[in-house]
Amino acid sequence: MRMSHVLDAVLADLSAESEVLEAMVSGLDDDGWRTPTPAAGWTVATQIAHLAWTDEAAVAAATDREAWEALVRRALGDPEGVVDLEAHNGAAVAPADLLARWVTARTAVPQALRDYPDGQKVPWFGPSMSPTSMATARFMETWAHALDVAEALGIEVEPTDRIRHVAHIGVRTRNFAMGLHGLEPPAGEFRIELTAPSGEMWTWGPEDAAQSVRGPAYDFCLRVTQRRHRDDLSLVAAGSDADRWLDVAQTFAGPPGGGREARA
Repeated sequence: MRMSHVLDAVLADLSAESEVLEAMVSGLDDDGWRTPTPAAGWTVATQIAHLAWTDEAAVAAATDREAWEALVRRALGDPEGVVDLEAHNGAAVAPADLLARWVTARTAVPQALRDYPDGQKVPWFGPSMSPTSMATARFMETWAHALDVAEALGIEVEPTDRIRHVAHIGVRTRNFAMGLHGLEPPAGEFRIELTAPSGEMWTWGPEDAAQSVRGPAYDFCLRVTQRRHRDDLSLVAAGSDADRWLDVAQTFAGPPGGGREARA
C-alpha cells in the first residue's frame, strides 16, 4: 500500500471515529455538556474543547508556521497547565459554538495532512511526525476522549478494529513513555500479540523475543491511553521490562500521566 493510501485509510478511520463522538454530543442540552467525565475536573464540554484545541494545533503545525510557533510559545509558558487551561477556556463558550469549533477544526485536519510536503515531518509538542503518524495520533486522542464522553453519558460503544491505530501507536511509543518516566528503554524489541475486536490476531516484534505482552487489543488500547488501571485489564506481560512498560505506557505527548485508579 502506497503511503498516500495508508494516510487516506487512517484519515477515513479518524473521520468515522469523530462522527461517533459527534453523534454522542450533538443533541445534548446544556446540562449534558456539563456532565463530569472520568478525567478529574473535566466535563463533556472540556473534552470536546481539548479536541478542538489539539485539532487546531495539528492544522497550524501543518499549514501555518507562525501560528504554530505562537502555540508552542504559549505552551512553553506553562507546560504543566496549558492543556487544562485551554480545555477549560474552550469549554466556557455556548455548546453550539464549541461543537462548531471542533467540527471546523477536525474537518480541516485531513486536507492539511494530505497537502503536507512529501518526506517532511510535521512538528508537534512531542517528537515531530509524518502526516500518517499525525493522523494516527489524532485518531488515538479522538478515540480516547470519546471513551471518556461515552462513559460520562452512559453510552455503550462497541469496539471496532479501527483501534488498531491506537494499538500501533502504543507499541511505537514504548521507548518514549519509558523515557518520560526516567527509565532506560530496553534495547530489544518486545513481542506483542493482541486479539482484535473481530477476533483477528495483531502482532508486532519477533516471535522469539525474550519479553512480550499478550491480551485483548481493546484492553491494550485502554492501557496505553491510560483509560484503565492495569489491574482492571486482561493483559499478560512476560519479562521485567515488559511488565515495567505496562505500568508507565503512554501514547500522548506531555508530562507523564497519572492514569486511573483501579476499579476493583
